[in-house]
Amino acid sequence: MSLANRLHALTLPELAHRLAGGGIHLRVPPFVMHIQSPIPVVAQGLHALYGHHEWLEGQDTFADFHVAVVGRRRAFKSVCLFEMDGFQPFTPLAIGEAFAFLEWGMNWCVTSHCHNWLTVHSAVLEKGGRAVLLPAPPGSGKSTLCAALMQHGWRLLSDEMALLDPLTGEVTPAPRPVSLKNESIAVMRERSPQARFGPVAHDTLKGTVAHMQVSARSLDEAHVPALPAWVVFPQFKRGASLSARDHPRSQALVELASNSFNHHVHGSAGFEALAQLIERCACHDLEYGSLDDALEWFDALEAQA
Repeated sequence: MSLANRLHALTLPELAHRLAGGGIHLRVPPFVMHIQSPIPVVAQGLHALYGHHEWLEGQDTFADFHVAVVGRRRAFKSVCLFEMDGFQPFTPLAIGEAFAFLEWGMNWCVTSHCHNWLTVHSAVLEKGGRAVLLPAPPGSGKSTLCAALMQHGWRLLSDEMALLDPLTGEVTPAPRPVSLKNESIAVMRERSPQARFGPVAHDTLKGTVAHMQVSARSLDEAHVPALPAWVVFPQFKRGASLSARDHPRSQALVELASNSFNHHVHGSAGFEALAQLIERCACHDLEYGSLDDALEWFDALEAQA
């Protein structure tokens, strides 16, 4: 029988020892991940950001995915590789990116293998029983806005992917640390001094990257799905006044389909699920230069009947 504890029951040295050995089973809703890594920064990141997640013990513990980040010596420098069941889908990264590599690799596991959901590249948050999808390209400020909304009382379902049930139209929560890049790290540290941040990875392909711990409410309610009510396409523009306008539903449908990782797997049923989502949701474009202005706009959006 498996016994559940919280990961913070382990000290950092204990966690590092287990990761370097047989690994740990960690509940990362809605999945269980078996994680191994001898690289210290991986233990540091998990200890800092996943302390409130369930750590499962027992020989019969089932894992949806078996993943590892391992170190190698190549061309006179240390690198790390991500593995799932021994398969290495990515080129090596610098050893300092090992924890970020684990996060990116876990995203890949879900988007590449979990086809019972229709998976869309989008942040998702909920308030008052209604969810908002925030699909946006890199550089739009999506993750910073997502982190700010989470700290503002919205429940985080995901920073990276909407797991849409094609039968019910609900989004299944998959709350994990929010990935922040470059200036956004300092912005959120200043706005949320009580929040916990993981290791900083420098000089990645995305620049400087750090992850911010998911809120306690988001993790506690990870079993509660949410029905989307809005699709908002955000765009941060430094110095801009807030500007919001309706986004054509037909265009929103095309953009969601192009941002879906697996709608081709679902065929016509997947497209119909996206069409029903768009039909049910109000769609908006949002341009802003101030997070406070954006949060005020979302407060007004949520207050609407």
